[in-house]
Amino acid sequence: MIEFRGVTKRFPDGTVAVDDLSLTVEQGGVTVFVGPSGCGKTTSLRMINRMIEPTSGAILVDGDDVTRGDPAKLRRGIGYVIQQAGLFPHRTVLDNVATVPFLLGWSRKRARARAAELMEMVGLAPEMATRYPVQLSGGQQQRVGVARALAADPPILLMDEPFSAVDPVVRESLQDELLRLQGELGKTIVFVTHDIDEAIKLGDRVAVFRVGGRLAQYDEPGVLLARPADGFVDGFVGRDRGYRGLGFLSDELPLGELPTVALGEAANGDTGWRLVVDAELRPQGWITGEAPADAEHLVPGGTLYEVGSGSLRSALDAALSSPSGQGVAVDGDGRVVGSVSADDVLAALADARREQAAA
Repeated sequence: MIEFRGVTKRFPDGTVAVDDLSLTVEQGGVTVFVGPSGCGKTTSLRMINRMIEPTSGAILVDGDDVTRGDPAKLRRGIGYVIQQAGLFPHRTVLDNVATVPFLLGWSRKRARARAAELMEMVGLAPEMATRYPVQLSGGQQQRVGVARALAADPPILLMDEPFSAVDPVVRESLQDELLRLQGELGKTIVFVTHDIDEAIKLGDRVAVFRVGGRLAQYDEPGVLLARPADGFVDGFVGRDRGYRGLGFLSDELPLGELPTVALGEAANGDTGWRLVVDAELRPQGWITGEAPADAEHLVPGGTLYEVGSGSLRSALDAALSSPSGQGVAVDGDGRVVGSVSADDVLAALADARREQAAA
């Protein structure tokens, strides 16, 4: 657990970067610091591992004041991932990942074995071990950065806008990978971003900072979206916060029938929209009119709604992104089980609101 107790950071020129910050980062969860440029979120993060020293107040890790120990020892027990990965250009991927174990005095064999294990964990192929950072894509470099931060198995992981320098598709895959890893490892993660969508997706709790380094609101994402503390938070979260809030509502949605056709099957006289599925009943796309169900005529199918684990947001997105207007519902193995409609999602939303009002 990490505690900020009345922490202030004032620089020599008089600039107050963080102003009387008090909050608790719960153990084993992801806490996201978010806000506009100049709001003190990165300064707050870097005070945890003493890359920046607080002016006043106290920061405690598991009850111990971080300023009372050796900074180097403190940092060796805290993983740190930054934008652009910060890799050593003259070291191979394997030796970059093994950096902290080397510093801790591990044998070369043990450190490299741990590095190889972590490369696999973050989705890096074994043949990348002998490459150098310049030979990797931006997304691959960030995976190396995450693996390096995890190498000594630290209980705390600090991540300072680690995915902001990659394109949106790679960024989403890295976010998903982080959530997968967190599900396996259960680290205490403090993550800094300026992107509210990233904060809502990754955070178990989200701290919104305002310019001047003051904490505006600290809540679970669903609460943040449903009940912003003031006009600043409301404006920062955005005008479409109601849609984002659907991601935290789940309900039993009625499933409709869905006309399907097997991949490779010829037209059968039906001219309406039909979902093309493979031999395992997994969706491949749509066809309409008299088009045959082959790869040449497939229309992209939109997103999928996973029954049992999806949210009202994913159900509505599936319905709205489908060319047929019917969202595709799948089971946990990705097999088609039926359809969902936007009308059913809105009806479920109305029911959820009535339940919240009655609670």
